[in-house]
Amino acid sequence: MAQQGDIRYLTPINIEITKEKFCRFRKSRIKYIDYKDGDFLLKFVNDQGKLLPRRITGTSLKYQRKVASAVKRARHLAILPYKGDLIK
Repeated sequence: MAQQGDIRYLTPINIEITKEKFCRFRKSRIKYIDYKDGDFLLKFVNDQGKLLPRRITGTSLKYQRKVASAVKRARHLAILPYKGDLIK
């Protein structure tokens, strides 16, 4: 049984301790995303080879579209694989 001083909640209290997301391209003032730089593009791809969404990476819509087209070009030129097991 709960004592008088105990406060119990049915659901845990939602305390948000998340880091503030930012667009790394706007912060660094990068205008062009190079599709030939495979190591840089791997930061935006998960282990299965899928593009990471904006809500995870924090990039803005404008640069997310540029990243998507750069990854697609790199895949076409075989710089990045289309899909793979544990790329990183």
